[in-house]
Amino acid sequence: MHDHTAKPQTKAEPSTRVFAVLAEFPSGDEMLEAARKVRDAGYTKWDTHSPYPVHGIDEAMGIRRTILPTIVFVCGLTGALTGLALQWWTSSVYYPVIVSGKPMFSLPANIPIIFELTVLFSAFGAVFGMFALNGLPSLYHGIFNSGRFNSRMSTDRFYISIEAADPKFNRDSARKLLESIGGQSVEVVEERAAVEFPPMLRKWGITALLVLGAFALLPPLYTLRARTRTSEVTRMQLIWDMDQQPRFRAQMKNPLFADGRAMRPQVPGTVARGEAFADDHLHRGLVDGRFAATNALPVTESLLQRGRKKFDIYCAQCHGLDGLGQGMISVRAERLQEGTWVPPLSLHDEVVRTREDGHIFNTITNGIRTMPPYGDQIRVEDRWAIVAYVRALQRSQNATLEDVPSDRRGELP
Repeated sequence: MHDHTAKPQTKAEPSTRVFAVLAEFPSGDEMLEAARKVRDAGYTKWDTHSPYPVHGIDEAMGIRRTILPTIVFVCGLTGALTGLALQWWTSSVYYPVIVSGKPMFSLPANIPIIFELTVLFSAFGAVFGMFALNGLPSLYHGIFNSGRFNSRMSTDRFYISIEAADPKFNRDSARKLLESIGGQSVEVVEERAAVEFPPMLRKWGITALLVLGAFALLPPLYTLRARTRTSEVTRMQLIWDMDQQPRFRAQMKNPLFADGRAMRPQVPGTVARGEAFADDHLHRGLVDGRFAATNALPVTESLLQRGRKKFDIYCAQCHGLDGLGQGMISVRAERLQEGTWVPPLSLHDEVVRTREDGHIFNTITNGIRTMPPYGDQIRVEDRWAIVAYVRALQRSQNATLEDVPSDRRGELP
């Protein structure tokens, strides 16, 4: 037989535990005075709650100065050193290229990046340090289990709570203390002994996190694939800038003009570049239609110094400071292109040394083989200065005893 009088089984109520003892105060001044007394009583795990900031509450609670400024300083210093080290490594170690004759590494030129990384790292330290020190984000707090606290704290009431996590906590002692210092509506706030997630969240939460994590891996994987492969299709770009601007190629149609041509004919009456100069020696490096054997300018010490400066700016990247053809661009290109790179010819090669000054000038102006022209970038006088300096470099590697003044030949080893 079945016992129909037995009580149906019910789901066990979740156990609770004391979270804190909470007291209400009618004004901020009374809460401030009560906070001093709680501090003097030796409690360390407690807090004040008010609808607006109360001046002097930090001192009343005995809160010491935060270490957040130290965190920001360390992060800022790390950012500054990171910017400094990054620029030093890239410009002086990994890819040391002379730019316009400037030194490989110069502190003033690196100040903007150092400043930006200092600010960036400091901002990260301030934001994330504040979150960590305050235990944020925190979506739950045990004090929220007090109904009176939830309805009045953000409007016109002030509260002090002494948490059960305090080493000195005793429910009765804490209650008596709060009542003795003017606390009203003192209550014991309880919370669940174990926080339980809703069944739906427990069921689908992990699956959702795994799916989101898988989708989060797609952008970096796509970027890695794009960096390791070549494609005839333009890669995805969120911000095009000037990479994909509309333009017309040579021999294309252009409806903007009446004749429909993208390439425009020469303007009548114009003279081609270089044809309007009367002095062929100076502007073309020619004498009687042949390459000039001499420099078009008087070779002086100031001209050589000018030539050295311009050579370091425009030529040393490929030819090297010594003219042997081992500049940083050439060395790096030879390593990256694995034998397909055509190195620049050494300026000390017999072929170059036997060329006329006008020939070298013409090479600088119009380029030769893979060397681009520099006529648009370097003034005529500076091109001749480079020619003079190239001759000085060649003479330094191919000098004879007759090139040394007779009164100084005794100084030679």
